[in-house]
Amino acid sequence: AECVSGCVCPKGLFDDGKGGCVREKDCPCSHNNQQYSPGEKITVDCNTCTCQNGDWSCTKDVCYGTCIIYGSGHYITFDGKFYDFDGSCEYVATQDFCGDKNSSGSFSIITENVPCGTTGVTCSKAIKIFLGVSSDMQCNKDYKEIQRDHGDDVKYWNRTVGLYLVIEASNGVMLIWDKKTTVFIKLTPDYKGKVCGLCGNFDDKSNNDFTTRNGLQETNALKFGNSWKQSFVCPDVTEEIKPCDVKPHRKSWAEKECNIIRSPVFKICHSKVDPTPFYEACVHDACSCDSGGDCECFCSAVAAYAQECTKAQACVFWRTPDIC
Repeated sequence: AECVSGCVCPKGLFDDGKGGCVREKDCPCSHNNQQYSPGEKITVDCNTCTCQNGDWSCTKDVCYGTCIIYGSGHYITFDGKFYDFDGSCEYVATQDFCGDKNSSGSFSIITENVPCGTTGVTCSKAIKIFLGVSSDMQCNKDYKEIQRDHGDDVKYWNRTVGLYLVIEASNGVMLIWDKKTTVFIKLTPDYKGKVCGLCGNFDDKSNNDFTTRNGLQETNALKFGNSWKQSFVCPDVTEEIKPCDVKPHRKSWAEKECNIIRSPVFKICHSKVDPTPFYEACVHDACSCDSGGDCECFCSAVAAYAQECTKAQACVFWRTPDIC
């Protein structure tokens, strides 16, 4: 209709995003605000993606979903929702006994939370895994196996890898535990949309992760968490504890120590994984662990961010003789 001033590439060439014009086969690709040249590869979850003609071409391997429980009540669901819940009881972390009361399931993972300081916050100190009808494993200070019934419905293996105890079952459930306060629960995609509990429902949508035991959608983390307690004798959590308000003298120390997450040490990761929720969780934990667990709580919090960085292909070497 009318002329509009501006710059365009000659016919058959494309804008490369940097003010130049290139052929289609030379178009770059972008991921997490970073530009990649044609032929460059990145890893997303367990798949490899190659930049071709300005688009990513990815392998289609089946990837595990991961739920993380760490420190004093921090949860990252299978679908990536980050929230805090400080309950002192046993809770369903995840299970496939959902919906119909008569429905059968193949596993249930229970987390036992206990106070981890004098401020009232809690840490996951014991994990129980129920597989099929045949066995119950408990991980706290020691690893225990209890055969409750004889059956061969679900086979499992356990091994130690570095700091971690790894339990892997034939039904596609894996648990990785650092023998302190960090637990990773991994599930195969067969469980997508079929699980429930504090780890959410694994349906690739984080906005419906707060589904209570009764199947209701909640917006409040406390109401959602309370619904998954195992014993009705335990009191409900009625308010969110802010340990830095309870112990203000620890706050400046906590902020100073946790600032490593926002420092140049982790710079390579900042554009890939938002450091803010991990920094806030670290300050919360460093304030709360005031009964001899200073380093354990702080180190677990920083390690949780480092783990997410590694998953996003940003390897960070942050441990030193002075830090953790």
